[in-house]
Amino acid sequence: QVQLVESGGGLVQAGGSLRLSCAASGRTFNEYAMGWFRQAPGKEREFVAATDWSGQSTYYADFVKGRFIISRDNARNTLYLQMNNLNPEDTAVYYCAAPKSSRVIVVETYEYDYWGQGTQVTVSS
Repeated sequence: QVQLVESGGGLVQAGGSLRLSCAASGRTFNEYAMGWFRQAPGKEREFVAATDWSGQSTYYADFVKGRFIISRDNARNTLYLQMNNLNPEDTAVYYCAAPKSSRVIVVETYEYDYWGQGTQVTVSS
């Protein structure tokens, strides 16, 4: 059974940084793509960033380009999201997700089969 556990969320001032982690277990981590999504109150869950199985290919939503960096450590079965220059609009619950079988980047919510419980990120102005 695939399990994804996020950590690293919290309260930060605008302009600050946070690093989210996602610990994965239950299958061979380095065979699958991974992604980050977020959901703000009253809004739909949206794509943030994704990486392929190797970590060498990445893709970002336009609103985080140049500020967020997705990476993975396949030896540690861990996915990361480095978030810099945060603003209040980044306030949301952030979710780690994994597709059932894809090794390449996927960006649609329905393409992901496994989800973590989420970690709250709150950015104050």
